[in-house]
Amino acid sequence: MIADQKHQDEVTANGIKIEVTTLDNLKKFNKDKKLIKKWAKKYYLLLATDALVKKVPQVLGPILNRIGKFPQPVTHNEPLSKKIDDVRASVKWQLKKVTNLNVAVGNEEMTDEQLRQNIVMSANFLASLLKKGWHNVKAINIKMTMGGSVKIL
Repeated sequence: MIADQKHQDEVTANGIKIEVTTLDNLKKFNKDKKLIKKWAKKYYLLLATDALVKKVPQVLGPILNRIGKFPQPVTHNEPLSKKIDDVRASVKWQLKKVTNLNVAVGNEEMTDEQLRQNIVMSANFLASLLKKGWHNVKAINIKMTMGGSVKIL
């Protein structure tokens, strides 16, 4: 997370386990593309205080946009822990010209009902992204890490 002082204090006060950096630390990269890419690729997603989001391209240049890691804004009105939980619960689909897609929808700590909700929600979201909706979906398989796949559609 790229944070201002208020968000840094919130992270330390609530004991949230995320890495926090400031805009001053990012200025040390001196717009070096390799260093910025190496730093950004360590993270699945970047968050930034809403006031700092506008300053990120000035400090780092357009590199984060090109690699698809531009930070999502976080306001001071909403609790930081809630935003982090929302981000962790979201599924990111990347549609390219391939015939099959894979996405993680859960982990082993989740209950069967939570997994079912995630599967239904992510499948419906995928269908909403497609031009013809469910007519574009030929089959859906669920696979556990060490198990076989089960066809559900």
